[in-house]
Amino acid sequence: MLKFLKNPAERTRFLKFCVVGVIGFVVDFGIMNLILHFTGNARLASTVSFIAAVISNFIWNRYWTYPDSREKPLMQQLGQFFLINVIGLGIRYLLFLTIDQPIITLAERILPADFFIKPDVVGHNITMIIAVFIVMMWNFFANRLWTYNDVK
Repeated sequence: MLKFLKNPAERTRFLKFCVVGVIGFVVDFGIMNLILHFTGNARLASTVSFIAAVISNFIWNRYWTYPDSREKPLMQQLGQFFLINVIGLGIRYLLFLTIDQPIITLAERILPADFFIKPDVVGHNITMIIAVFIVMMWNFFANRLWTYNDVK
């Protein structure tokens, strides 16, 4: 990681990747909450929102973060990006399976009964924040070393 941060070009790429991640987070977070509101199904909401964020992130990263990455065909790069993100989805699901309920339980204990947001929604969103951060780090390094390894 220090190697990347010492190189000004890599620092710029990382910062752009983070901006793309914020855009992806807004897409992910917004769609998750919209679907959660209408269906109450956190796993469905999380999956659909994740796929929407992956598509958004691929487009932004391909054309803005790594515009000099053109040696690989588009479909090959999309396949690599998608595979890394599927692994990220696995990491995310593991986090939802292991920490979501304890965080919801904690929110139920801490939040007042008349709080304007339900404890399960607060818990899902805190879990989402933690998962997005961990998966973002995985995605950056895995994509930089594999999907965009044609960039000097």
